[in-house]
Amino acid sequence: MWNRPCACAPAKPTKTHFKRTSIGKLRTMKLTKSLIVGAALTALPTLALAQDAPAPGFDEIGPYIMTTLLFCMAGFLVFFMAAGFAMLEGGLVRSKNVTMQMTKNIALFSIAAIMYWLVGFNTMYPGDFNGYFAIGGQTVLDAVGVSAADAALDYASVGSDFFFQLVFVAATASIVSGAVAERIKLWPFLIFVVVLTGFMYPISGSWQWGGGWLSELGFSDFAGSTVVHSVGGWAALAGVIVLGPRLGKYKDGKTNPMPGSNLALATLGTFILWLGWFGFNGGSQLAMGTVGDVSDVSRIFANTNMAAAAGAVTALILTQVLYKKPDLTMVLNGALAGLVSITAEPLAPSLFGALAIGAVGGVIVVLTIPLLDKLKIDDVVGAIPVHLFAGIWGTIAVVFSGSATLTAQLTGIVAYGVFTFVASLIVWFILKAVMGIRVSEEDEINGLDMSELGMEAYPEFSKG
Repeated sequence: MWNRPCACAPAKPTKTHFKRTSIGKLRTMKLTKSLIVGAALTALPTLALAQDAPAPGFDEIGPYIMTTLLFCMAGFLVFFMAAGFAMLEGGLVRSKNVTMQMTKNIALFSIAAIMYWLVGFNTMYPGDFNGYFAIGGQTVLDAVGVSAADAALDYASVGSDFFFQLVFVAATASIVSGAVAERIKLWPFLIFVVVLTGFMYPISGSWQWGGGWLSELGFSDFAGSTVVHSVGGWAALAGVIVLGPRLGKYKDGKTNPMPGSNLALATLGTFILWLGWFGFNGGSQLAMGTVGDVSDVSRIFANTNMAAAAGAVTALILTQVLYKKPDLTMVLNGALAGLVSITAEPLAPSLFGALAIGAVGGVIVVLTIPLLDKLKIDDVVGAIPVHLFAGIWGTIAVVFSGSATLTAQLTGIVAYGVFTFVASLIVWFILKAVMGIRVSEEDEINGLDMSELGMEAYPEFSKG
């Protein structure tokens, strides 16, 4: 069902190989260049000969230029996913809470950008470390107008690498935002985002993409079904448990539907996320300097699209069978679950394999959203089934492509789950004890737009 790369093709460095070596190589090259400059000062006559050396050709600088361009373009697409999350959440919450979701989404992205620069990036990619934990410092970009002689020509610019990784961590925080909607206070949520984006996500991310212990074990996660999506799902699950359900959601043994305010907006958000996912998965090829790399990026695009389509169609059919009518919200989440499912390995499967992986993601969403309601776990937008449960499935599905062993994949799933869920519980409980994380019953009934922000998304409607 899955087509593996041709055995006769030259071995291609893995995502982990590139990620774990990029920062270390940059630092090593900077040190090397410093030593070279010192040596040159003691041998000035040789500089005249060096000046006569020809400029490097495209064969030498081309991979650097193309990979940097890939990171920038893919980063733009993943950045646009922030708008997708905002529109999806804004459409699935009630009208009295829409402004709150918009505020949370623009604030969390901005906080993630600052925290990832301040400490997150170099914590996630620390170079040589013990494989479990290392706190890094601020990110420093390449010099203005850096020359080919001073650049890491075997990878990409620091700025493009940093930006591409940054938009991933913001996506993780957005997952939490939707699940805890309609009853959480603004500032405790944003404090949690500081901890998540600056420390929790980078530390666990270093275990795999930073060359840590899971990477050495053989765990495989191409673009982040577990490293990004399940981490967001685990953090969201902890928050939902500590918060408790919305008022009136579960009463007299029944689940009371609370329809979203704008399904057109939710649909737009889903299409934006679908578009952004091409950058999410395609950019994770981490190279665009050869014919093979560019071809692989296109293969990833095709598989990503197929998985999303399969998840949507599966949810469409399954809700028709189960409920006698299709459910648009399930179809939207089915598409997203298909995308999350294929993210762990979007390169190796055939199109039929991608279809199967995405279809299972659609089934997972349709079956587990009602399951959470039975457990009285109130996830407003379905983030936990989409990102956590489908993320787990996608990580396991890597085994079928031959890219990893089941033992390694299960070990990674458990490791990320235990660390993120326990750490998130601790942070949520501390915030609850110190400042409270849930609004009052009166404020929740009136809506967070007015109680927390003093402004409404649709003021003309509320006036009657």
